Amino acid sequence: MKFIGNSNEYLRFETLEQTDYSVFKEIKEESLTVLWFQENDNEFVIDGKIYTFHKNQIIFLTEFHKVTANHFNSTRFLRFNRTFYCVIDHDAEVGCKGLLFYGASQLPIINISKKVLLQFETLWVMFKIEMQSKDNLQIGMLQMMLKRYLILCTRLFKIQDKYPEEKIETDIIRDFNFLVEQHFKTKHTVTEYADLLNKSPKTLSNLFSKIGSKTPLQYIQERKMLAARRSLRYTNMQIQEIAYEIGYDDLQTFSRFFKNQEGVSPTVYKENT
Repeated sequence: MKFIGNSNEYLRFETLEQTDYSVFKEIKEESLTVLWFQENDNEFVIDGKIYTFHKNQIIFLTEFHKVTANHFNSTRFLRFNRTFYCVIDHDAEVGCKGLLFYGASQLPIINISKKVLLQFETLWVMFKIEMQSKDNLQIGMLQMMLKRYLILCTRLFKIQDKYPEEKIETDIIRDFNFLVEQHFKTKHTVTEYADLLNKSPKTLSNLFSKIGSKTPLQYIQERKMLAARRSLRYTNMQIQEIAYEIGYDDLQTFSRFFKNQEGVSPTVYKENT
């Protein structure tokens, strides 16, 4: 089942069976994925490393993970984009400062204990029911349930003390992502983020190029655009206020940036939403 909103909010929710390999080949920009394994013996290659996952384990993936499913059994699949629900924008504690998706230096894995299994099962049933609703309250309900789901996962992750320390190249990219979430309103250049990471801008660009992703600058620009679109659609803020909110002192500069990215001016975009 899929939910697609008026501003490209995206949520996909389903139980995958053994033949559903295509979903792991799909490229969905700015997406975050949660896999909840229902049986034992699930083998994946993630960022070049082979993992075997067991019943009632949950893992968390970003668009930057390279994932190949060698074989798997029944798996509950949840994927959403940042337009639907941005962890940092909603509540930093939900993501534990990016812990589940951006803060961990290795793949985050949690084990659902018998003590909390009923909470997860109940929430999954509620998700399934709400996905069938078709009124204007649906997106709000789905966002609340997703937040609850992430809260449950974050609590377990904290308790299980999964804070690995090893750093690899893909971790630098995830660290970059988290920094952009924190600072996109005030820091607009790759050099500024490279300084925070103690890397050169060229090193960052090479890492992004190596995984075939967008450039670091594109990522920064798209994060600013996400904030701008949200404010234009969902708030009564003036365009000049929105420009200032995401770091533009000059309205013309913001309008030019927005039109280059979206194809229409902020005024036209707001009128059409």
